[in-house]
Amino acid sequence: MDDMSEAHHIVDLAHGEPLPAGRVGVRVRFLLSGSPSPRWSRDLRARLTVELTGHAAVGHLRLNEIIQGDEIVLEGVESGEASNIAGAVERAVDAANHDCAAGKDIDQSEHARQTEFSSIADEIRASQQRPDPETPM
Repeated sequence: MDDMSEAHHIVDLAHGEPLPAGRVGVRVRFLLSGSPSPRWSRDLRARLTVELTGHAAVGHLRLNEIIQGDEIVLEGVESGEASNIAGAVERAVDAANHDCAAGKDIDQSEHARQTEFSSIADEIRASQQRPDPETPM
């Protein structure tokens, strides 16, 4: 399949599974119409990150290995966010398909300007406690 025209769709309802003891939330699987390329997978991950940013109950959600074969696999889905997950995943899939059709390669590091990096780092430094020069490293 040519990356420029790559498109995938969710073809079944989500399935939930328990996570190992000690882990928060559940694993949710969405079956896709095929196995995505690494590029489409990165785009989906970036799009889903944007969709879920600011939601309260996504702190335990793992997105690094989101594509496993022909499935979207979310680990750490909590009940407080369950009703929002389907829409977020569907919008992220649609956006990834659109980006591939348009030839876009969404990589958050490409789209964040250096001034944004510096501005965020400056804000963090301003609120950070100063290290004690007497404290050994």
